Amino acid sequence: MTTEKNYNKGGRPPKTDPCRHRYSIKLNDADNAQFLSMLEETGLRYNAAKFIKTSLFKREIRYVKLDKAAMDYYMRLTTFYSQFRAIGVNYNQVVKHLKATFTEKTALAMLYKLEKATIELVTINRKIVELTEEFEGKCLLK
Repeated sequence: MTTEKNYNKGGRPPKTDPCRHRYSIKLNDADNAQFLSMLEETGLRYNAAKFIKTSLFKREIRYVKLDKAAMDYYMRLTTFYSQFRAIGVNYNQVVKHLKATFTEKTALAMLYKLEKATIELVTINRKIVELTEEFEGKCLLK
Protein backbone atom coordinates (compact mmCIF):
# COMPACT_ATOMS: atom_id res chain seq x y z
CA MET A 1 0.00 0.00 0.00
CA THR A 2 1.78 3.11 -1.25
CA THR A 3 0.30 6.53 -0.96
CA GLU A 4 1.48 9.30 -3.20
CA LYS A 5 1.38 12.76 -1.73
CA ASN A 6 2.38 15.93 -3.50
CA TYR A 7 4.76 17.54 -1.10
CA ASN A 8 5.50 21.16 -1.81
CA LYS A 9 9.25 21.45 -2.10
CA GLY A 10 9.05 25.14 -3.00
CA GLY A 11 10.05 26.85 -6.22
CA ARG A 12 8.00 27.74 -9.24
CA PRO A 13 4.78 25.81 -9.85
CA PRO A 14 5.06 23.49 -12.86
CA LYS A 15 3.63 24.69 -16.18
CA THR A 16 0.61 22.91 -17.60
CA ASP A 17 2.10 22.82 -21.13
CA PRO A 18 5.88 23.27 -20.96
CA CYS A 19 7.94 23.94 -24.10
CA ARG A 20 9.98 20.76 -24.65
CA HIS A 21 10.65 20.70 -28.37
CA ARG A 22 13.69 22.44 -29.77
CA TYR A 23 14.71 23.09 -33.37
CA SER A 24 17.99 24.37 -34.73
CA ILE A 25 18.73 26.15 -38.01
CA LYS A 26 21.85 27.59 -39.53
CA LEU A 27 21.95 30.79 -41.56
CA ASN A 28 24.53 32.14 -43.96
CA ASP A 29 25.86 35.69 -43.56
CA ALA A 30 23.32 37.32 -45.88
CA ASP A 31 20.34 35.57 -44.28
CA ASN A 32 21.67 36.35 -40.81
CA ALA A 33 22.01 40.03 -41.67
CA GLN A 34 18.44 40.08 -43.00
CA PHE A 35 17.19 38.25 -39.88
CA LEU A 36 18.95 40.70 -37.57
CA SER A 37 17.59 43.72 -39.44
CA MET A 38 14.04 42.30 -39.22
CA LEU A 39 14.56 41.58 -35.53
CA GLU A 40 15.86 45.10 -34.93
CA GLU A 41 12.91 46.57 -36.82
CA THR A 42 10.38 44.86 -34.55
CA GLY A 43 12.06 46.01 -31.36
CA LEU A 44 12.34 42.46 -30.00
CA ARG A 45 16.15 42.62 -29.99
CA TYR A 46 16.49 40.71 -26.76
CA ASN A 47 13.86 38.08 -27.46
CA ALA A 48 14.70 36.39 -30.75
CA ALA A 49 12.73 33.25 -29.83
CA LYS A 50 9.51 35.22 -29.52
CA PHE A 51 10.16 36.88 -32.89
CA ILE A 52 10.78 33.52 -34.57
CA LYS A 53 7.63 31.96 -33.07
CA THR A 54 5.43 34.86 -34.15
CA SER A 55 6.97 34.82 -37.63
CA LEU A 56 6.46 31.06 -38.04
CA PHE A 57 2.87 31.01 -36.93
CA LYS A 58 1.93 34.20 -38.79
CA ARG A 59 0.91 36.07 -35.69
CA GLU A 60 0.79 39.82 -35.84
CA ILE A 61 3.87 41.52 -34.48
CA ARG A 62 3.21 44.87 -32.87
CA TYR A 63 6.05 47.16 -32.07
CA VAL A 64 6.52 50.75 -31.10
CA LYS A 65 9.42 52.82 -32.35
CA LEU A 66 10.69 55.40 -29.90
CA ASP A 67 12.48 58.42 -31.23
CA LYS A 68 15.15 59.18 -28.63
CA ALA A 69 15.71 62.70 -29.96
CA ALA A 70 12.02 63.53 -29.71
CA MET A 71 11.83 62.08 -26.19
CA ASP A 72 14.87 64.09 -25.10
CA TYR A 73 13.49 67.27 -26.64
CA TYR A 74 10.13 66.72 -24.98
CA MET A 75 11.78 66.20 -21.59
CA ARG A 76 13.76 69.40 -21.96
CA LEU A 77 10.62 71.32 -22.95
CA THR A 78 8.91 69.98 -19.85
CA THR A 79 11.71 71.27 -17.64
CA PHE A 80 11.52 74.64 -19.43
CA TYR A 81 7.80 74.79 -18.73
CA SER A 82 8.33 74.17 -15.02
CA GLN A 83 11.07 76.82 -14.97
CA PHE A 84 8.76 79.36 -16.68
CA ARG A 85 6.08 78.67 -14.08
CA ALA A 86 8.62 79.20 -11.30
CA ILE A 87 9.72 82.47 -12.90
CA GLY A 88 6.09 83.60 -13.09
CA VAL A 89 5.57 82.87 -9.40
CA ASN A 90 8.78 84.69 -8.49
CA TYR A 91 7.77 87.62 -10.71
CA ASN A 92 4.50 88.02 -8.85
CA GLN A 93 6.24 87.80 -5.49
CA VAL A 94 8.84 90.41 -6.48
CA VAL A 95 6.22 92.87 -7.71
CA LYS A 96 4.20 92.52 -4.49
CA HIS A 97 7.33 92.96 -2.39
CA LEU A 98 8.45 96.05 -4.36
CA LYS A 99 5.04 97.63 -4.01
CA ALA A 100 4.88 96.94 -0.27
CA THR A 101 8.39 97.92 0.86
CA PHE A 102 9.89 100.49 -1.50
CA THR A 103 8.95 103.99 -2.48
CA GLU A 104 7.27 104.52 -5.80
CA LYS A 105 10.38 105.94 -7.48
CA THR A 106 12.65 103.10 -6.30
CA ALA A 107 10.03 100.50 -7.18
CA LEU A 108 9.67 101.92 -10.71
CA ALA A 109 13.45 101.80 -11.22
CA MET A 110 13.57 98.17 -10.16
CA LEU A 111 10.52 97.31 -12.23
CA TYR A 112 12.26 98.81 -15.26
CA LYS A 113 15.14 96.33 -14.78
CA LEU A 114 12.64 93.51 -14.27
CA GLU A 115 10.84 94.53 -17.45
CA LYS A 116 14.09 94.28 -19.46
CA ALA A 117 14.69 90.77 -18.11
CA THR A 118 11.11 89.83 -18.94
CA ILE A 119 11.49 91.05 -22.53
CA GLU A 120 14.64 88.94 -22.84
CA LEU A 121 12.74 85.95 -21.50
CA VAL A 122 9.96 86.50 -24.04
CA THR A 123 12.46 86.51 -26.94
CA ILE A 124 13.95 83.26 -25.66
CA ASN A 125 10.46 81.80 -25.42
CA ARG A 126 9.74 82.78 -29.04
CA LYS A 127 12.94 81.06 -30.16
CA ILE A 128 11.90 77.93 -28.28
CA VAL A 129 8.51 77.97 -29.98
CA GLU A 130 10.15 78.36 -33.42
CA LEU A 131 12.56 75.50 -32.72
CA THR A 132 9.68 73.32 -31.54
CA GLU A 133 7.68 73.99 -34.70
CA GLU A 134 10.74 73.23 -36.82
CA PHE A 135 11.37 70.00 -34.89
CA GLU A 136 7.74 68.91 -35.22
CA GLY A 137 7.88 69.61 -38.96
CA LYS A 138 10.92 67.41 -39.32
CA CYS A 139 9.43 64.63 -37.18
CA LEU A 140 6.16 64.61 -39.08
CA LEU A 141 7.96 64.27 -42.42
CA LYS A 142 9.57 60.99 -41.34
